[in-house]
Amino acid sequence: MFDQLFDRPETVIRHRSAPLLDARVRYLRHCQNLGSPRGTLRRKARELLVIIDQMKLQEEGAIHLKDIEAAARRWAYREPSHYKLKDAEETRKHFVRVTKRWLEFLARLEAPAIAEYQDFIEQFAIYLGEKGLSPITIHGECGHVRRFLSQHCTDCRQLAKISIRQIDEAIAQKVRQDHCARVSLRFYCASLRGFFQYAETKGWCRSGLAAAIKAPTVYRHDLIPSGPTWDVVQQLLASTTGDRPVDIRDHAILLLLAVYGFRSGEVQRLKLEDLDWNRELINIVRPKSRRTQQYPLTPTVGHALLCYLRKVRLHRPSRYVFLTLRSPYSPLSRSCLWKVVNDRLRPLQLSIRHQGPHSLRHACATHLLSQGLSMKEIGDHLGHRNPDSTGAYAKVDLVGLREVAEFDLGGLL
Repeated sequence: MFDQLFDRPETVIRHRSAPLLDARVRYLRHCQNLGSPRGTLRRKARELLVIIDQMKLQEEGAIHLKDIEAAARRWAYREPSHYKLKDAEETRKHFVRVTKRWLEFLARLEAPAIAEYQDFIEQFAIYLGEKGLSPITIHGECGHVRRFLSQHCTDCRQLAKISIRQIDEAIAQKVRQDHCARVSLRFYCASLRGFFQYAETKGWCRSGLAAAIKAPTVYRHDLIPSGPTWDVVQQLLASTTGDRPVDIRDHAILLLLAVYGFRSGEVQRLKLEDLDWNRELINIVRPKSRRTQQYPLTPTVGHALLCYLRKVRLHRPSRYVFLTLRSPYSPLSRSCLWKVVNDRLRPLQLSIRHQGPHSLRHACATHLLSQGLSMKEIGDHLGHRNPDSTGAYAKVDLVGLREVAEFDLGGLL
């Protein structure tokens, strides 16, 4: 294995004589089967030696995550620092990622202790599913509850004794520390209220807590949708016209977000079978309604997708369209998609509230509005179930609003 990766005999000998030879070779072959090129395998081989040295790994025994974190910090912030080390914190995170993947492959990573409140969350998730909520909504609701319980109710006894004052303090903390807007705070309060309503029926907590949770008032159409102008969207697309793999991939992603107004989760879950090349259609499963909506595959978007599939993605085992650029070539996360947009929007220093994928959804809607499409047509394009969701964009049609303001009422007044 190592004589295929390294040219110098002394380097081959060093890797063969290092501890955990079988574990390293099995993992490198696994990465090779997933499509890792020779350069990536060489880097991984060197990283495994560093991990073994820093963690003093033995042939057997489970490894705790806290031990990985400690070793990562020692390596990243060692003195004297390596001359190539530019970002110690990123080095620490990379050490943790690589070590966890290797130990998970070897089945040696100690599973974290299951919190006592996890059973509460699992039962609450089943209850929400029985009510017919979509998986993405259940994930968001349970995420709010999990963060609350991890801070205030680590065991069953604390949940039974919790007071409305503690809940109010948690809500106030979302404002002070997290700087949540009123809309986000309303969703947080609604999640807690729903959980405590369910908890009261199960006898997990005192009665009356859910009714006492008060959310901030959010006025209808309170916020104007915030997104870049269509000229800025063209600048973003122009920034991805290079031949680098990341530019080819990001160009296809930005087109899907801007032309169709897809949500980041919809792009993330897009699979190869959703691209109907024969009929030139894209099939998107809406997360809330869980219905499939078809869009015509425009030549520009189709060319960008083909370029990405043929030059960058190639024949990977995953069925998801957009994958990471490095082995193990996993589907992109929501945070990765946010970074794709934000890294290109941030240098423009725009005064807009959203600077992630959703901002391009706003840009798509306002562009369609400026082209003269009706609210019904825009709502259908964006997959809105409620016409009120589309009505918010009427506030950004400044030309139309100006025409209304200048309308001559004649003798009606």
